[in-house]
Amino acid sequence: MNEDTLTGQWNQLKGKVREKWGNLTNDDLDVIKGRSEQLVGRIQERYGIERAEAERQVKEWMKLNIKEPSPIR
Repeated sequence: MNEDTLTGQWNQLKGKVREKWGNLTNDDLDVIKGRSEQLVGRIQERYGIERAEAERQVKEWMKLNIKEPSPIR
């Protein structure tokens, strides 16, 4: 997963993040700004889960929701 892709699509993805992790606030999303490490940390904090589990959830979610840019031909 390309961190730049997540950051670039962040405004479009915020709603999907809230659908998946409803305990995150709009303020949380503003602080995260598309950075996966920040997202993992906030999920860990809000849901009281271990970092490895939060990372697993984010990685799985990103696979389903992030559209990688097409390579230039």
